[in-house]
This record gives sequence, structure tokens and C-alpha cells, in this order.
Amino acid sequence: MYSTFRIPVPEDFQDIFSHFYYAENKSVEAIKKTLIPSFHTLLIFSFGNKVSFNTRQNTEIEVGKYIILGPIKQAFDYTLYPDNAILVLNLKDDAFYRYFGNPAVMENSLINPDELVNGDCFASLWNELNRMEDVTARVDCILEFSKPYLRNRDKIIEQLTTMQDENLDPIKSIAERNNLSERTIQIHHKEQLGYSAKEFNRYKRFIKALQIVQEKVSEKSPIDWFDVVSECGYYDQSQLIHDFKQYMNLTPTQYLKFMEDICNPIN
Repeated sequence: MYSTFRIPVPEDFQDIFSHFYYAENKSVEAIKKTLIPSFHTLLIFSFGNKVSFNTRQNTEIEVGKYIILGPIKQAFDYTLYPDNAILVLNLKDDAFYRYFGNPAVMENSLINPDELVNGDCFASLWNELNRMEDVTARVDCILEFSKPYLRNRDKIIEQLTTMQDENLDPIKSIAERNNLSERTIQIHHKEQLGYSAKEFNRYKRFIKALQIVQEKVSEKSPIDWFDVVSECGYYDQSQLIHDFKQYMNLTPTQYLKFMEDICNPIN
């Protein structure tokens, strides 16, 4: 009675979207889920009953048609009510900026997309999507709709997002490569990606720690937290605990118990 799945992105749009996500609740009970931080900006379309979103500060909003959230830097809960479905577009890197040319998303976690474009185009798009039953058709419609709005990528941002050498400081390296100041590159990063390089490096370090924990859980192996701290470049355990609370609102022990419960269910 509850279905969820990812939809791959066509090659031409893979520098814009990481994936599409669809969830549908056909049961008679409300279903609560947790969304972990991704540093992506989400464009969410809701069909049927409203979907609600809850933050750790107990802020709750209900969305009837569509909303933009992001960049997502902390975990939050959402509730799908009976006869409700959502289609989520995960916008990568500078995709939001390339569509809207507006850095307001950096300062606001909740933005109505109609405030960022001329006219009520998202309402028209939602009406068209709402008449469709097939999820693939909805995705195709969104992709076709988005083409006229997409601007060319800034060359500095392209260098930042495609840099592979983790041993180099991306800000310093790209500043030297383009004969620009580090401050200029930092401004570009914040303006077009919605977060600083420092913020994102901290997030990547935390994701690496999560991956180690998840692997240990799936292997049913004990976790040496000192090894996690060392391998991921944390100063000490307290810094790792702080990141767990920052991104997941959980301690490492609470997260581990949660993972064990969902990965090793009792029949």
C-alpha cells in the first residue's frame, strides 16, 4: 500500500538532477519518513492530499501542490497522508542558480517557486502534471518544461564541481588557475551553490563516516569509533558526535541502533 522508487536521469540532464524520487501512500494510515541531508535543492510536487514537513525545531508546513526546499543541510521528517503522492526533483550543485539566477535559496529553507519566476508557471505545470497518471510521463513533462529556463554553466563553478583531486584545496587551486583571488572563488561558490566550500567539505567528511558505519552494520561487524574518527579526519570523537547531531539530530549510538533496527529486522 506504500510504494517508493528512484527514477534515473537522462544523460542530457545529469549535471542538473541527481535523480527523481517518487513515493505514494495508498494505505489508510499516514506514513512518516525521514529525509537525510543531501546538500541538494529539492523541487517537490504533491498530488492528492497534502504532504507535511517537520523540522527539528518543530516547525511544520503543509504543501498542497509544490515547494522548493534547500539546500538540505539537516535531516527532517515528512508525512505522506492517505491518497497522497510526491514527485521529488533533486537539483545538483548550481542547478537552482542556473534556473532562477537567484541566490535567495541560500538564506531561506522554504521558497515558493512562483516568487522566483515571472508569472505562475509552476501552477500551470502542476495542473498539467496532475492530469497525468504515469510517473514517467510526468518526469518527461518536467524535463521538457525546464529547457527554456536553463542558462549556461559558469566556468568557475564547473571547475569547482568537477575537481577530482581531494588532496588539493579547490578554492586555492581554482583561484590560481584562473588568476583570481580566493575570496572571489568563495563568493562564486556560496552564490551559485548555496553553501560554502567549508560547509560542503564538512558534509563530505560526515558522509564518509556514515558509509563506514553502514558497511559495518551490513556486515554485522563491530564498529571502532576511533578508527572512524581517524579515517575520516576528525579531531576526536566529540567532533564526530557534533556532526551526527548537526546533520541527523542523533548521536552515533542512536543512529547505529536505528540502522540495526531497519537493516536487521526481526521476522
